[in-house]
Amino acid sequence: MRRGRRSYSSRRPSRRLSSNRRKSRSNARPLALIAIIFVFTLTLAPPIKNYFTQRAQISALKSQVATDRTALESARAELELWKDPSYVKSQARERLHFVMPGERQYIVTGSEVTQSQPQTTQVAKQLPEGAPWYTKLIASVTESGLK
Repeated sequence: MRRGRRSYSSRRPSRRLSSNRRKSRSNARPLALIAIIFVFTLTLAPPIKNYFTQRAQISALKSQVATDRTALESARAELELWKDPSYVKSQARERLHFVMPGERQYIVTGSEVTQSQPQTTQVAKQLPEGAPWYTKLIASVTESGLK
């Protein structure tokens, strides 16, 4: 009978242990799931961040390539213009005031100040007509320093 009591008494605590184990297992499963999700998130976060960063860089580079292509096309079109000798002549006449042999060029300078021309300063007005441009520049800088 002692054996029966021992086995009976030893069975009861094992049932209690198994019910405690079931309770601890039911508490441990959500914790294990949360831990797995946390580790999974920590593992995947840097590659996902890198992916979106690289996608942004790719889109920025694509837009830069598109603007570079348009600039290249406009430069090619301008190059084609400069290959034409008549265009070169017209640009030399406009920009550099060149003339063909035998032609005369007249540049008209007026003393009247119109609305489209900038106003001259008091010191620049006192300079004689036909003075070089750099003397007018120095005079206007001097006057602005006095104010």
